Amino acid sequence: MFTHPVDLTAVETVVYHLPDGPALALDVDGMQDFLDFELDQGHYCDMSGIDGTLHFFPRGNA
Repeated sequence: MFTHPVDLTAVETVVYHLPDGPALALDVDGMQDFLDFELDQGHYCDMSGIDGTLHFFPRGNA
């Protein structure tokens, strides 16, 4: 209901935390238009102001 799109302008890397522990790091240089994160699909921790990383935890893994 109250979803906010994630601002990817300062994000350099997205770390997608998979269920059961593994994580997948994705370089987003030039891919900002193709990525769409909304809070109803999971949770995120935006560290882009510090180190350029966005950690995404899909629903069921947060």
